[in-house]
Amino acid sequence: MQSKLIHTNGIQLHYLDSASDNNNQSEIVLFIHGLTANAHAFDAIIQNGLDHQYRILSVDLRGRGLSEQPDNGYTMLDHAKDIVGMLQQLNIKSIHIVGHSFGGFLGIYLAIYYPTIVKKLLLLDAAVQMHPNTKEMLGPALGRLGKTFDSFDSYINKVKQAPYLSFWDEAMLSYYHADVFHNANGTVTPRSKPEHMMEAVLKGSLGMPWGEIIGLCQKETILINAPGIYHLGAALLPEELAKETVNMLPNAKYQQVNGNHQTMLYGEGAKQIAAMIQSFIK
Repeated sequence: MQSKLIHTNGIQLHYLDSASDNNNQSEIVLFIHGLTANAHAFDAIIQNGLDHQYRILSVDLRGRGLSEQPDNGYTMLDHAKDIVGMLQQLNIKSIHIVGHSFGGFLGIYLAIYYPTIVKKLLLLDAAVQMHPNTKEMLGPALGRLGKTFDSFDSYINKVKQAPYLSFWDEAMLSYYHADVFHNANGTVTPRSKPEHMMEAVLKGSLGMPWGEIIGLCQKETILINAPGIYHLGAALLPEELAKETVNMLPNAKYQQVNGNHQTMLYGEGAKQIAAMIQSFIK
């Protein structure tokens, strides 16, 4: 996977691209990460054979990773225009989308409002209604933003104490390295800014009437749910709420994998998701 920058919708967008690798160029899969994540969130999934079968694109959404951080412009439309502009410049006509959490909502938005570019849609733990205590459950993950840690090691030690991290996978390291800016004095600071992420929530994921528009998504869809305990003794997306969203989509199926909202991207969950992607794209 090569690290690349492209100018789109008025900003510099960073993405990972497997175009130079030995893969099948006829099928292109775009991975879109969660709210505060980055393009490396899917490394474990991609490394389970996908990078040898398809052209893989994994993007840092605006304000995350190595992408530019404008002071505003974090609505779903802003994010969608970033993606559409990137694809146009790469001369890519259509893609399969794999979207985790916030990235899943963006995938739905693209499938509804830019239907010609989306072939099939795979939603990873993204639903119209998440757990009622989602705000409190995301507290530990969002709490790292705006803080500076003494070193990368101290940052990783803090990460490993998170309630949702039920195991450690070495494949997580690339994601957490990309999550922080390494300061000259050896300290590290998460790249995503709290004010940008708040705008992405209020004007992005919460700013859309998903219950009213989700039925407009006609694309063949799989919602992959990880019902393991995330925090406060519950799953971030309980099975019954995931199935409610599946029933609201005209052409969707429900599947389940090991892990919780975060750990589903690693270990056994990553293997299961990779296999589901391969089966679904055929």
